[in-house]
Amino acid sequence: MANNLVNPRTHKDWLTPHSREWYAQLGQLTGRYSLPWNSTAAEPDAEALFEEEVSRMVVHRKVLDVGCGHGDFTIRWSSAAKQIVGIDITSGFIETSRNYKISNVSFVVADTGNRLPFEDEEFDCAYNRKGPTSAYQDLRRIIKPGGRIVSLHPGDHSYPELSYFFPNLFEPVSEGTPILDRIKANLERGMLLKQASIEMIRSVSYLLEPMDVVRVCCFGQVLSVYEMVINESMREIERIFFDNATEQGLRVTNEMYMVRITV
Repeated sequence: MANNLVNPRTHKDWLTPHSREWYAQLGQLTGRYSLPWNSTAAEPDAEALFEEEVSRMVVHRKVLDVGCGHGDFTIRWSSAAKQIVGIDITSGFIETSRNYKISNVSFVVADTGNRLPFEDEEFDCAYNRKGPTSAYQDLRRIIKPGGRIVSLHPGDHSYPELSYFFPNLFEPVSEGTPILDRIKANLERGMLLKQASIEMIRSVSYLLEPMDVVRVCCFGQVLSVYEMVINESMREIERIFFDNATEQGLRVTNEMYMVRITV
């Protein structure tokens, strides 16, 4: 374990990941929400389980995609759904998504912290793939009685190995369960908590090369932050990576929350 790695959060251009400013910057930089690092996942794969549930739920339904990003996941279901609407607060993502010209798919800029721009009981179902938990406050109103909501959220204790192997480069994983607490609080505000089940899914992933550590650390940041990390710490990152990696790559633990609701 090293103690001479640079702290990228001291850079003047660093933005707090997943803040509104960070999302706006990512929208301007790339117009996309795509994870830039390479990794492989072992079973159980929460993403695959979520996609399987969504594929069954959307058939012949009018569907809401909450936090749709640049729309790749949204259009995946266009041939199965009757109609699908994607919403995201980041205008740069929505601008990219509107390049898709599919008759039963549309995209809307919307802030899930406010009343959603839809009529009561407008949708048959909804899904939320790592999008904002604040949407739970208004989803009950716009989903028809008996409709389903399926969500997948990052867990509270994902990738703890990175802060252990790369101190300073990554902050320690927070104590407690602030993400889970926020999910429950927003479900309660939306009167959905009693109808919700929350499953924690823990799995193992492998980062494939030292640069993937940098990509995780600097995701969504401007080039100057990447350059700081590479110039000041890349040699040490490579040493730590190869000292601890297996043939599959650097082993990290991933944690996700799967939320299932019947309105």
